Amino acid sequence: MTIRAPYRSLRGISAVVALLAIGAVGCSEVSDAVDSAKDGAKKVARQRSVFSLDIGDCYNPNSKDEGTAYSIEIVPCDEAHEGQVVGEFTIDEGNEYPGDDGVSTIADDRCPVEAQKYSPDTWALPEGAALFYYTPTKESWATGDRAVSCTYTSEKSKLSGSLETAKSLKPEQAAYLEGSNAVYEALWANQPEKDAVEDDLAGYKAQAKAVAAALDTHVEGLAGIEGTEVGKLRATLTKAAGNWKKAADAADVDAFYLAYDPAFTDIDPNKSVAARKELGLATTVPADEAEVWAV
Repeated sequence: MTIRAPYRSLRGISAVVALLAIGAVGCSEVSDAVDSAKDGAKKVARQRSVFSLDIGDCYNPNSKDEGTAYSIEIVPCDEAHEGQVVGEFTIDEGNEYPGDDGVSTIADDRCPVEAQKYSPDTWALPEGAALFYYTPTKESWATGDRAVSCTYTSEKSKLSGSLETAKSLKPEQAAYLEGSNAVYEALWANQPEKDAVEDDLAGYKAQAKAVAAALDTHVEGLAGIEGTEVGKLRATLTKAAGNWKKAADAADVDAFYLAYDPAFTDIDPNKSVAARKELGLATTVPADEAEVWAV
């Protein structure tokens, strides 16, 4: 599978060499060598094929570089680790290998959806956690490999504990997150390739239509949740949905912008902080989302 290369045999050799060298060093160095050997042996024992990864597995990759991987080190989630498998799926787009870019595109589309089933509140993720994945190579595809493992990996400090939160959510929290995630998915999944509305009005109108539909569903879901701040957010999102519908029906670029600017502003994540606090959810806007709305 694509990502990182294995070093199982090298780790095994290192452990043996350390043990053989003990007789030639002092007591302190002997102790260090023994500890190093034990660590090396533990890493070897924890090696698992990337083809057998399961959702929930916490791991350390055997290399920092992207490339081909055959094994990784599986560790208990209460130990410091670099990544955790948070979703998986099987590629079923025909028998022919989609190509490296094709596989990446499929993973880009599916992994965010699968990851949200395991960790619905992306605001609660540790700072620096990024979505990553292991995918089939052309060679493994020929042997029947179709599995994609979606993982969160730490780009800064190591992770601690499991990222699984879905099972601990209260019904109202789950309902809020389902609607909220669908709105942002509609926004980014339908993002036109052109930067300027003038260059692709039809594409931007299609995006607006998708966001409006997602907002309608989100607003409907919020109707069953009690709370003053949730009620305020529902009113804001109702207004936003109306403006997204106006943008979707715009006759020209000028009419689109008149509706789009307030529509976009009213789904600013900062407007949901008070409702999230009321619901007992994370309240710190992720840096990447904050940057988008700050533009």
